[in-house]
Amino acid sequence: MKNIKMPNLEHPAYPAADLLHLESLVPCRESQVSTLLSIFGERQQFSFPSLFIYGHTSSGKTYVMQTLLTTLQLPHVFVNCVEYFTSRLLLEEILIQLQSCSSGTEQTCPVHCDTLNDFVRLFKQAVASRELQDQTLYIVLDRAEQLREMEANILPAFLRLQELTDRNVTVILLSEVVWELFRPNIGCFEPFTMYFPDYSIGHLQKILSQNHPPEYSADFYAAYINILLGVFYMVCRDLKELRHLAALNFAKYCEPVVRGEANERDTRKLWKNIEPHLKKAMQTVYLREISSSQWERLQHDGGEPGQLKGLSAHTHVELPYYSKFLLIAAYLASYNPVRTDKRFFLKHHGKIRKTNFMKKHEKTSNHLLGPKPFPLDRLLAILYSIVDNRVAPTANIFSQITSLVTLQLLSMVGQNDQLDGPRYKCTVSLDFIRAIARTVNFDIIKKKSILALLDLSKQESLQLPAKAAFPEATILGEWSSKLHEVLIIVLCGMNVLLTYTPCNGFCNSLCPVQEDGTAAFLSGREKFNRLQSLSAVIPQKWWNSE
Repeated sequence: MKNIKMPNLEHPAYPAADLLHLESLVPCRESQVSTLLSIFGERQQFSFPSLFIYGHTSSGKTYVMQTLLTTLQLPHVFVNCVEYFTSRLLLEEILIQLQSCSSGTEQTCPVHCDTLNDFVRLFKQAVASRELQDQTLYIVLDRAEQLREMEANILPAFLRLQELTDRNVTVILLSEVVWELFRPNIGCFEPFTMYFPDYSIGHLQKILSQNHPPEYSADFYAAYINILLGVFYMVCRDLKELRHLAALNFAKYCEPVVRGEANERDTRKLWKNIEPHLKKAMQTVYLREISSSQWERLQHDGGEPGQLKGLSAHTHVELPYYSKFLLIAAYLASYNPVRTDKRFFLKHHGKIRKTNFMKKHEKTSNHLLGPKPFPLDRLLAILYSIVDNRVAPTANIFSQITSLVTLQLLSMVGQNDQLDGPRYKCTVSLDFIRAIARTVNFDIIKKKSILALLDLSKQESLQLPAKAAFPEATILGEWSSKLHEVLIIVLCGMNVLLTYTPCNGFCNSLCPVQEDGTAAFLSGREKFNRLQSLSAVIPQKWWNSE
């Protein structure tokens, strides 16, 4: 990958050694630093009254400005507007830092500044020292978008602070939003705007490759960074996050080299070793759910990120009591056909008439097709059937449904002005529902027995589970064929065929198995037409029983 060449820094007012050191500290930002040096000019010259620098997160605005002012030893005040979120706190912090700049010590006395007029008066007193009078003072306000939440006169005053104080001062605003969102309606002094573009993949490659460990070659670490960016660049371009991920997964990348199974140039083996671990790390990008030590222990044990308690594992979800049951009812309504509600949720549903006709899409797994929309009355009906005590349809219940939609655990389908009422979809996963059901002691395996049967996919050898473990299932038997060894289980009252194939180590559940001709969700004569190869093994009485 070609390195992007930037112009070298040159300025007659600063020593060449300092500029060379500055250039090494801010790679891929040489053009922006050169522009800033041209605006600053010499130390004693009046600079532009105010600068506005904007760009996306992690584009180097704060780092470049801090490094530039510190390396060249320019007097400056650096304040984060999020930390000092009121005008009084902000003005007092600027004055406190000015005291330390003029005295050269960190010991300062308390400053009280209630109004902007007091700030201008105290500012003139603070910069009266000879050191601050002979050179430009820079006031840097990071996260400057917070100024819009303060009094209306704060932003215009900072833009004209050089004029108000009659001192050699430049105010620099750093923000993630454009200037058009700052400009007041009544107008103000227009600052000099400057844009920091995002780091390209070439920039990130160059920056991250500089942090290679001394025990490994630079080419070896550069190849690792190239693999890392190939995985994460499309979803994460934050330099801090990428640097964290690079440091966290590098030990796993080096394992084949440490064990002597590969050398530093064996890229294929190194990639095959690190690929599954990078995919696991994709689940926790930007999320500090687990510490670095926990992640390293997880990689060493070969576990999954969901085994640790965190947000993505959904093991700790703070929801009201009935909101959890509403979410469970919504999941059951999204993944179960409407025609099965009477069989699943009524104790005395009467005799269910069998039909030989089944729609084509119902032969496919509902989990593969995704959640289906359901009306509000069906959600409440399922809720009343799964909750032990009586639940009145009060405003509290309806407000909890709205809260679930706000939390994006449910999604509303269609417009709010529908005459037939709102329709919803459940957007959470199966693991989420199982975790929610455990917190309210709800046996969801009894309602959807397929959840327990899916655990068969984790067995290394084909073994019949104890029938008591699956009270809702009838185990037909097991046999061996020329192609596969198959375990057939029929869930009572659900007409579900489940086949387990040990040779490939997974369950073919609620969907056809193409290799041996078996199929799921078949009824009546159609079952025997699709299962001709197995008709000699499975008695007909099993298919005719409830």
